[in-house]
Amino acid sequence: MRVPSNRKAVATHKKLLRRKDSVILAQLAHFASHSAANLAFFFDGEEQQVSFTIGGLWHNMGILAKGVAVILFIESIWSLAVMIDRYLYFRAARQQSREFAPRVAGALKDGKLEEAIKISDRNKKSHLAEVVTAGLAEFRSSQSLPAELAIDSCHRALDRAEAIVHAKLKRGLAVLATIGATAPFVGLFGTVVGILNAFQQIATAKSSGIATVAGGISEALVTTAFGLVVAIPAVMAFNYFTGRVEAFDVEMDNSSSELTDYFIKQNQLSQKR
Repeated sequence: MRVPSNRKAVATHKKLLRRKDSVILAQLAHFASHSAANLAFFFDGEEQQVSFTIGGLWHNMGILAKGVAVILFIESIWSLAVMIDRYLYFRAARQQSREFAPRVAGALKDGKLEEAIKISDRNKKSHLAEVVTAGLAEFRSSQSLPAELAIDSCHRALDRAEAIVHAKLKRGLAVLATIGATAPFVGLFGTVVGILNAFQQIATAKSSGIATVAGGISEALVTTAFGLVVAIPAVMAFNYFTGRVEAFDVEMDNSSSELTDYFIKQNQLSQKR
């Protein structure tokens, strides 16, 4: 009697195993179908390959994104031109000032006013020479005036020359400041446009694969990166050149002060004579 009961138990156990296997297979089939659907989302539309070369990215951009890229390109060329111009101008001013300062100081020490003016005229790119020339020319023309009036006139001439030279030194720096402040926002506008294009492509395309939105995503990232590439050098250059201008201002103030002292001493000597 034990043998039949064992056979029944074995048969029942096999049935249970078959049921479990069928449930597992059904779950695996359900999981596989969902996985295939998810993979189809990412790889659907694989035939629409997106090129990430410069030409391919430009081709995938919309009209607004291309307009943003053109604006950023113009800003980059403009900022680069200002950087080169200011660098050459400041380097020439520094070099000529180093040669000019000891020569004009020696001429003034020897009392050779006309020679000092000629030396200043030959160094027109020097920021110190422009200021000193204005002061010396005013001192020469006001020697017939009383001492106090002559000193005041020379001091005002030096102040005017400093203001003019300061404006020349700062020429173009406002452009760098503007580009550094606005380029990231221009790139951000291109990012928003690219994201909107990506969602529009999802809504209008027959397939929902990642290749469908790759064009919009790529133009969004490209405009963002381009905006940062334009803005970062502009901000760095603006800070650098602003520091140089401040250093030049200090040098001009010192030269004006020393030249005023020289005029006072010369008037005192002339009065004693």
